[in-house]
Amino acid sequence: MSATVITNIATLVTNDPSLRDSDPLGLLRDAAVVVEDDRVVWTGASSQAPATDNRVDAGGRAVLPGFVDSHSHLVFAGDRTEEFNARMSGRPYSAGGIRTTVAATRAADDAELEATLTRHLAEALRQGTTTFETKSGYGLTVEDEARALRLAARHTDEVTYLGAHIVAPEYADDPAGYVALVTGDMLAACAPHARWIDVFCEKGAFDGDQARAVLTAGRAKGLHPRIHANQLSYGPGVQLAVELDAASADHCTHLTDADVDALANGATVATLLPGAEFSTRAAWPDARRLLDAGATVALSTDCNPGSSFTSSMPFCVALAVRDMGMTPDEAVWSATAGGAAALRRTDIGRLVPGAYADLVLLDAPSHVHLAYRPGVPLVTGVWRRGVRVV
Repeated sequence: MSATVITNIATLVTNDPSLRDSDPLGLLRDAAVVVEDDRVVWTGASSQAPATDNRVDAGGRAVLPGFVDSHSHLVFAGDRTEEFNARMSGRPYSAGGIRTTVAATRAADDAELEATLTRHLAEALRQGTTTFETKSGYGLTVEDEARALRLAARHTDEVTYLGAHIVAPEYADDPAGYVALVTGDMLAACAPHARWIDVFCEKGAFDGDQARAVLTAGRAKGLHPRIHANQLSYGPGVQLAVELDAASADHCTHLTDADVDALANGATVATLLPGAEFSTRAAWPDARRLLDAGATVALSTDCNPGSSFTSSMPFCVALAVRDMGMTPDEAVWSATAGGAAALRRTDIGRLVPGAYADLVLLDAPSHVHLAYRPGVPLVTGVWRRGVRVV
């Protein structure tokens, strides 16, 4: 195995938990990082970097962990430009728009679905995303949900079964029958291809009792819960997430004090998805309220063709700082280590010995530039598992 040292780093974001008392990001200045095979093996002062076979000069720029996008919907077909245009002209967003993508996804063949998936993954990688989670949820039949998960599993280990995205059109008059399908034959077909199970707990989708049935059935099959919670209105989703030890409650836009307390005192991460609020002109989640209460917060893109068609984690960092009350340090932590926490992983989202060598090199001296210079393509280098891919 050969080793590579990246040296002359102006600011290195490590997210090292042992350094968080002095700095939330575990920042090292005038730093270096050594990569061997697919892992980080050393970090420290650039002047003390060990000799290695290969050397990369960062040129006084910033290095941070690869972004961890812990919530996306990338197995789909079709386009919802007209819906977006109409919404921006005054029509409010509702969960029913998902049905448009369901019809297109069912009609697409595997090659088309995988081509769309890989195109958006390449787009995200160029912007620094080295780990992503993605979901089914646009097939809503046993066959279409299972094939979505099979396709996703070719590209990531973080695959989520979301048969309970909305009630399938064929079951519009029999939601109980659809829940039975989601927790029965569909779950049996999908569980072998997924790590997680999710449900959209929201008016117009699934209520608290239905969401509980879905998540507990998935857990019985070895899938760990996550949940779309409290996006469009107040509801039971967050409380259910904490009760069932869900890895994350996603959206968290409408929270009571009890919801905030539950998140602060539980192990469930509050995953905020500012792209959805940007694209729907909805109220912003109050990240400051969650952070001040002591909750763990992640940022993610929610990349999907309807309500948040962005794959850019830097864009979400900038939105979180500008409109959700986060500091630049908090937003970067939430887009890296926070996303890792939402996937219950410690081997990504940080640059410490033993972690995967997933790194982003910015064309800037500090990670703060991600919010300071919004919309500017600052990512100039990406390493994934120790291999430079951008």
